[in-house]
Amino acid sequence: MTLRGPVHTGPILSNLFAMRDHPHGGHAPRPDVWTGRATNRVQWLLALIGAACLALGVQLAVDSAWESGIAALAMAVVGCIAAGLLVLFGTLAFVHVALRVDGECLEVRCGHIGLPRRRIPLSHVAGAEFAPVVCPRHWGGWGYRWRPEKGTAVVVRRGEGLVLRLWDGHTFTVTVDDAESAVRVIKDRLRPKAPGTAH
Repeated sequence: MTLRGPVHTGPILSNLFAMRDHPHGGHAPRPDVWTGRATNRVQWLLALIGAACLALGVQLAVDSAWESGIAALAMAVVGCIAAGLLVLFGTLAFVHVALRVDGECLEVRCGHIGLPRRRIPLSHVAGAEFAPVVCPRHWGGWGYRWRPEKGTAVVVRRGEGLVLRLWDGHTFTVTVDDAESAVRVIKDRLRPKAPGTAH
């Protein structure tokens, strides 16, 4: 059997060399912007309870006879509406938390309108650590929390999170899915800095 034309091995060999130079197990480049979030669907149940309290207060105000016992009725209406609004907005604000890390800062936004919000420049961060379990019980519940011995935290559910150590000695904890990836991204972007230097 004879071949009627030259065998072109150039592209095949170049592909083999490219595969050798870029093994399949290599690390992918870090993204310019890392985003993550954590969600707590239990908060929707609490939000419904808040909406029910609010509706009860409105119904009492509209349907009740105000001729007798006006003080007690007014207190019931105001109490139901206040409790409903407090529970409704307090829970909706912490249904989920979104975390964004770019080359300059880390930003945390809570709830559907992004409030409360916290922005921490990476120049203020001394280090980042992975927390396998962040428990609302240890922080006194869900939400934006502060404990003198533990620092500040945004806790929306029980589970993994990250802990930032700031140069001023404070810590900031946030629950987020794939927290280990967030810690790697933050550590890659931290510049060496000696304590006591100006921020």
